[in-house]
Amino acid sequence: MSKYIFSQLFEIINRYEFDKCVGKYKGNHRVKSFHCWEQFLVMSFAQFSFRESLRDIEYCLSSMQTKLYHCGIKSQVARSTLADANENRDWRIYEGVAKVLMKIVAPMYKGDNALAKELGTVIYAFDSTTISLCLSLFPWAVYSKRRKALKVHVLLNTDGAIPEFVHITNANRQDMLMMDELHYKAGCFYVLDKAYVHYKRLYKIEVCKAFFVTRGKANMSYVVKKKQPVNREEGVVKDQLIVMKRWHTRRWYPAFLRRIEYTDSDTGKRFVFLTNNLLLDAVVIASLYKERWKVELFFKWIKQHLRIKKFFGNSENAVKTQIWIAVCNYLQIAFVKKRYDIPLSLNQIMQVLSVNLFEKDELKNLFCEEEAKTISNQISLFEKLTGQ
Repeated sequence: MSKYIFSQLFEIINRYEFDKCVGKYKGNHRVKSFHCWEQFLVMSFAQFSFRESLRDIEYCLSSMQTKLYHCGIKSQVARSTLADANENRDWRIYEGVAKVLMKIVAPMYKGDNALAKELGTVIYAFDSTTISLCLSLFPWAVYSKRRKALKVHVLLNTDGAIPEFVHITNANRQDMLMMDELHYKAGCFYVLDKAYVHYKRLYKIEVCKAFFVTRGKANMSYVVKKKQPVNREEGVVKDQLIVMKRWHTRRWYPAFLRRIEYTDSDTGKRFVFLTNNLLLDAVVIASLYKERWKVELFFKWIKQHLRIKKFFGNSENAVKTQIWIAVCNYLQIAFVKKRYDIPLSLNQIMQVLSVNLFEKDELKNLFCEEEAKTISNQISLFEKLTGQ
């Protein structure tokens, strides 16, 4: 007899590693029922089945009470119990679980990015997104006098769009400060937005023998040391080796930088790129910067398909707990997609799982080739009819 689909989704998670995270932050200290594992399962159920509130979670689970024990939820789930758990159990437990999952899932997608495969390295995109919060309900989320918000900073491995670093801060935290938290890998490319242009921090990437690609600021003061030949037919206007002109910026970045002016053939817009890679073709550098769009698509996906804009609790601990569990769930779906070679998108996989969580069947059977094609066609037709 097969297990419930819901149970099979959590076989990826090593219980030993999970319990290590729980023990580190004493998550189950003096807890007689509804342990951290059950909290994790219930919050994940809310994500996979698109629940909207604690009351919604409670009613839905109570209607399936006979199945919950076999899925690992052995306690009676009351909304007050779940609210207390989210309020009091350290969110860093689930941060630790997410980091374990990142190490499992990221290698599975190695080679999926054609450009990274061609270059023989890994391309990372680093950026942040802001999650707006209610001014009266979340007073701790400092942003401004009239707004409350959080920032989620993500370093995305563009092979499969898998996050390898996630950090949550108040929205008033400057993006460039998060560069101090990164550990750069030699030979890898780090694609950054203009907000991360801080020459002292960029030089740290140079020292680590890694490469960066970013946008140059309009007020950048520099001296051209060498002009390189360009192919204007490919959109490259200028390709220059420069050094910083001002005393403090030259002290922060004492090496050569490469400045490339490039005109996008599709939009006609002109971009100025900065990089410490002095050898690659200028068109390849422009292509590398386009990889940054993948982190924007990642933010768009998690905001649309996971519950990280509407929260089940108002405290900082409850909010961060919900976000970290959502990251774990994203990684679970990415694992399932790669393990069973499912041709559907992550969104389509979520839709299928949401209506089959408590069915007894092999997980891979939900996405066999013929059924996957049928599901894909049906969802595509639905999206056309509804305009979604």
